[in-house]
Amino acid sequence: MKPLRHLLTACTLSLALLAPATHAAPPDSFAPIVEPLMPAVVNISTTQKVHQQAQVIAPMFDFNGLPDTPQNRQLKQLFGQFGTPNGTQELPDKEVTSLGSGFVVDPSGYVVTNNHVVGDADEIAVIFQDNTRLPATLVGRDPKTDLAVLKVKPTKPLVAVNFGDSDAMRVGDWVIAVGNPFGLGGSVSAGIVSARGRNINAGPFDDFIQTDAAINRGNSGGPVFNAKGEVIGISTAIFSPTGGSIGIGFAIPSSMAKTVVDALRKDGSIHRGWLGVKIQQVSDEIANSLGMNKPRGALVLDISKDSPALGSGLATGDVIVKFDGREIDEMRKLPRYVAETKIGKKVDVVVWRKGKEVTIPIKLGELTASRDVTPEGKLGKSGSAPTTKDLVLGMQLVPVNPALRQRFNLKPTVRGLIVDAIDPAGEAAKRGIRPADIIVEANQTLVESGDALRAALKAAKKAGQEFALLRVQRAEDVLFITVSVK
Repeated sequence: MKPLRHLLTACTLSLALLAPATHAAPPDSFAPIVEPLMPAVVNISTTQKVHQQAQVIAPMFDFNGLPDTPQNRQLKQLFGQFGTPNGTQELPDKEVTSLGSGFVVDPSGYVVTNNHVVGDADEIAVIFQDNTRLPATLVGRDPKTDLAVLKVKPTKPLVAVNFGDSDAMRVGDWVIAVGNPFGLGGSVSAGIVSARGRNINAGPFDDFIQTDAAINRGNSGGPVFNAKGEVIGISTAIFSPTGGSIGIGFAIPSSMAKTVVDALRKDGSIHRGWLGVKIQQVSDEIANSLGMNKPRGALVLDISKDSPALGSGLATGDVIVKFDGREIDEMRKLPRYVAETKIGKKVDVVVWRKGKEVTIPIKLGELTASRDVTPEGKLGKSGSAPTTKDLVLGMQLVPVNPALRQRFNLKPTVRGLIVDAIDPAGEAAKRGIRPADIIVEANQTLVESGDALRAALKAAKKAGQEFALLRVQRAEDVLFITVSVK
């Protein structure tokens, strides 16, 4: 189990009076649910051979330079057995073992577990409830969702479990976790769904179910069942300052896991859709600056080269509020929706642009390795250009001109205002703008002079907005920053 080590910040709790409601009584026992499921829950044992670096062996005594006498030759022979002068000793490979959990999803021998359980193991064994131990082969794994599929060859059909509907689970519903905590196979714990849609920064598609069912090291890869005995989650991580359970565990929802598992069983790998945009969360201030009634969607920071989004009509500053018919109420849902969509499918992307929704059809590509980001550039003291400088929001601004473009190796397409200097106490500095940043747009309008920026800020204030949205280029990165126009 991967512990998440964080410091908790104390917060004030408020109590609310709840109207009387009718609740389903908790079961007298979970045994009728658990008993038929136990044969399908397995322990995963892995062994990895780690090469140890050769150890330098130095002689205990150095007899170089001593006269070649019978006595000295005897001393050399005696002490030479304790070390090889200036030599090395090869150490044997070290075997590292680990334990985890898993569950059978097909009677023919397919087993699901976590990717971090099998890791780079040289040998994998699946141990069943009756202590039957079978060697397993790795069918496929997906680090981005931390899932893996194994295959064993049983002598008879295995007991298997089915995936349930994690989307139907509500906060407060009963759940049962089964696994191999600390090597104690076949351990059962029960609790409730504590929260849904948790983002713990474990990967790009975080959407975890949080539960208070006891989950510890070794539970990783084990199933979390609903009251019907269906798998609605896969235990993956815990929040713990000590490494032990404190009642905050996280499970991959079955709605995500089933799609990944099916793909791994079929192809041994995952093929995901790709839109090709960098995005940013829409804050209250950004929503206000764009005239949105509430924060929602994903703000487009930049469009990747040779991506499906390039040339589609999608533009930086757009807010994607709907993808292929599904609402994007928060940014992190978009990458998951895109990844789950079939490669080559033509989808409608609805964006918020200048006060109205615009629909853009885009044909998705296939996700590949992420691109590197060029390190941030700096504008030195000698970077001042011999042109008029404007002071806006505490920023000393210089329009991008041919001399600056050549001096700082700016692309021909880069336009806007370079921040030559900044007042540390000014509004721009407080919002995180730095020297060498380039102010490209204000409220989705290109600004190439101080007057144009002032006009955009004035227009935002006149429209009743408290904030204006600046599009800022920082080296090869693009980001949006709000500034107050009060």
